Amino acid sequence: MNASSFLDTVMPFKDKMFRLAKRLLVSTEEAEDATQEILLKLWKSNERISSYKSVEAFAMTMTKNYCLDRLKSKQAGNLKLVHSNYTDESVSLQRNVENKDSLEWMQRILKTLPEQQRMVLQLRDIEQYDLEEIAEMMEMKNSAVRTSLSRARKAVREALIKTHRYGIQ
Repeated sequence: MNASSFLDTVMPFKDKMFRLAKRLLVSTEEAEDATQEILLKLWKSNERISSYKSVEAFAMTMTKNYCLDRLKSKQAGNLKLVHSNYTDESVSLQRNVENKDSLEWMQRILKTLPEQQRMVLQLRDIEQYDLEEIAEMMEMKNSAVRTSLSRARKAVREALIKTHRYGIQ
């Protein structure tokens, strides 16, 4: 595979890889490093890439595994699994404060979820992957993905209701 076809194959989902790495590693710099490292590994194995059924799923699995390895390593003393999101600079100050508060609550809630539920919730509801793709990436059965997603959503809903009486008048 030449450089041009490699770029055509891999670059469309590079941002998804970064978002997953950012979600797991929290630090933007760490996420950028992780994304670059995965892209380098993909390039080194570019001869085998065409044999994969879904290069995107393979790359996302590599990203997940690399980030989890980083979190387990001794160098990752200050890294932790946390939900994070990005701010939009074009909105009002009040909206920014509300968004920041909402994100902080979601971070607290998501911290309470088991790792598997947190990952499935992100891949499905944020990254918009199909259940089959998530099952392949997470090396789980489809039914286990559905169950994990359902439990994660239920836990988030219950926590929001408990803390904010969200959706109840």
